[in-house]
Amino acid sequence: MIDLHSHVLPGLDDGASSLDDSVEMARAAMIEGIRCLAATPHVRDDYPTSVEEMESLVQAVQEAVDAAGIELRILPGGEIALDRLDRLGLDDLRRFGLGGNPRYLLLEFPYRGWPRGIERQIAALGRHGFVPVLAHPERNREVQEDPGRLDPLVHLGCLVQVTSASLDGRLGGSSAGCARTLVEDGLAHLLASDAHLPDVRQIGMSAAARAVDDDALAHWLTYDVPRAIVEDRPLPARPEPPPRRGLLRRLRRL
Repeated sequence: MIDLHSHVLPGLDDGASSLDDSVEMARAAMIEGIRCLAATPHVRDDYPTSVEEMESLVQAVQEAVDAAGIELRILPGGEIALDRLDRLGLDDLRRFGLGGNPRYLLLEFPYRGWPRGIERQIAALGRHGFVPVLAHPERNREVQEDPGRLDPLVHLGCLVQVTSASLDGRLGGSSAGCARTLVEDGLAHLLASDAHLPDVRQIGMSAAARAVDDDALAHWLTYDVPRAIVEDRPLPARPEPPPRRGLLRRLRRL
């Protein structure tokens, strides 16, 4: 698996507070079967992470992970608040590119309220060649009430990232129900941990993948799409859902 959303860099935000935390998170990721982990620190007013800080700590964490014998590649990135987009230059945005791909940006979707002007922001990013990835919209109350509100944003070119702890129920029933609807309706493209600490919002990717209840789709969400982003390849087509059991039985009778 490839996990493109984590707060593994120490001391930058509400994630890892020390390099020891970072190493333990990396160890947990490796045990889960994750081979690449994107470091996506918050980039917002309360955590105004700079590109230079992110890049320096990615290197430091990678060196610590290697020294600990953990087979895990740490990738750069950032979780950028919508209201910071206009304050960052294009070069900084590209350096915050998700998984090291300068064309993809992980955007922090707010937990409350529908963001005003988001369609304009998405269109503007598209004109500059960026592909926005919306982080954890299933935790937003308005999206929970109407998951279809994301459909126009997806048609504008957005990808949607669902948090593993939402899908498997660790973040409560409302987030779980919305996450499953987004997956079932084809409005989710990536599954990621959004891990913050070894014991707070843990990785949990394998449990969430099982909750998808479709091996091909789970693989697409946790490996095929994130790999395409990291390697800058065309996004693979979403796998067709398996036939419903009742339909399969009826077909066998024909």
